[in-house]
Amino acid sequence: MAKITAVIDIGSNSARMAVFKKTSHFGFVLLKEIKSRVRISEGAYENNGNLQDFAINRALNALEEFLLIAKNLKVRKILAVATSAVRDAPNKSIFLSKAKKVGINIKVIDGAKEAFFGAVAASNLLPQDNGITIDIGGGSTEFALIENKKIVDKISLKLGTVRLKELFFDKNDIQGAIQYINSELDKLPKNFKTSSIFGIGGTIRALSKVIMKKNEYPLDILHGFTYNIEAEKPFLDLIINSSNKELKDLGFKEERFDVIKEGTLILLESIKKLQAKEIVTSGVGVREGVFLSDLLRSNNYIFPRNFNPSVRSIEDIYQIDKKISSYETNLALKLFDILKPMHKIDDYYKQHLKYAMKLSMAGSYIDFYSSHKHTNYVLLNSLNYGFSHIDRILISKIIRYHKKKKIKKDYLSIYRELSPDKKILETLCYIFWLTKTLNQNLSNQKLNIYLENDTLIIEGKHLYLTKEEISKNQKINIEIR
Repeated sequence: MAKITAVIDIGSNSARMAVFKKTSHFGFVLLKEIKSRVRISEGAYENNGNLQDFAINRALNALEEFLLIAKNLKVRKILAVATSAVRDAPNKSIFLSKAKKVGINIKVIDGAKEAFFGAVAASNLLPQDNGITIDIGGGSTEFALIENKKIVDKISLKLGTVRLKELFFDKNDIQGAIQYINSELDKLPKNFKTSSIFGIGGTIRALSKVIMKKNEYPLDILHGFTYNIEAEKPFLDLIINSSNKELKDLGFKEERFDVIKEGTLILLESIKKLQAKEIVTSGVGVREGVFLSDLLRSNNYIFPRNFNPSVRSIEDIYQIDKKISSYETNLALKLFDILKPMHKIDDYYKQHLKYAMKLSMAGSYIDFYSSHKHTNYVLLNSLNYGFSHIDRILISKIIRYHKKKKIKKDYLSIYRELSPDKKILETLCYIFWLTKTLNQNLSNQKLNIYLENDTLIIEGKHLYLTKEEISKNQKINIEIR
């Protein structure tokens, strides 16, 4: 696979390009993302699906600059796909020919393939294992059923924001739109029922951003943001009949005024059909799915077991010493198990301790003396894939507060409902600190550790510095032999 790959996605509403750089075999980072609101479908649904010249020209202008960006970033491979509006257009060959002259070969993908790409992205990069993806586009909406991170089924329906706008909303025919939406939703297989919707695409991201702002959500992180449908349904209902001024007052950007009502209506009717209880916002979609399908084509389109791309990219970028991090991770997990009769914390939290130890040296290259603060920031903002927001906060705060003997409540109050349990955090922080203290000389030596009458016995060589440090924080009885 090329070291730097660009993926271009030409949707009905926007054309977007994402540029990915591999950091190792399966590790990668996003170098650049850019979009142009080309609205290639504008006027098409009123003209038998034919792409209009003015819309084609807008798309070509955007593609020319996308190509320039790719060249300046030394992109070695460009994967370009077009979805609903182009695939439905009788005159699509005209656009594809002109794009080829610009220098971009576009592959028109069918609805099932579009649903597949969205599902590959969601199944690999969201923390949840089960759910149904919904990707509301300008001309179509894709659904994919995911069970245990496997794509079980997929379907594309002729439901799109621009399609509904031109056919119904411009004529103020909301009831006609509802009937049309449900006639399409009736085509969903009977097994398409879920408690969790994985929301892909601009409509659901726009809704989530406004809900986050409305609720003063403590993290400015969209990917993985989850909300209860019942709690937000009155707000979603309000959007359908709002004027542009009211949409602005609700927090929507002007560029969304002409399609957000249509998209919200599709989502609301889909929620009823799927019997969903929550929406998990996906910051990834077709572009990431195209990239991952290329990256993982020899691995059944899924990352290896126990592999996380965010963890790997952090290890790669910050040049973490794998030998030290592996030793300290194993030591911390061993201490967790040995001390379990005393701390009585569920094994579930071992995963948070594991990743905190594994990535604990990420901030060292930024500034040694404040490395714990820098690592906290790096992990909170870079554990993008496969971690919930609660996971990200707990992992990062283990590192941030491990030097403190007691954690004050106001340190965590900013995160409100996402805040980790104070007792659990303090225990994990102490195990983290103890692990680092036992390996102060970085010798990765084999230690004999066990509990004896509520005293932690540690047997090993060259532990003078450790003994000196432990005397400063006697949270439990420790004896070094």
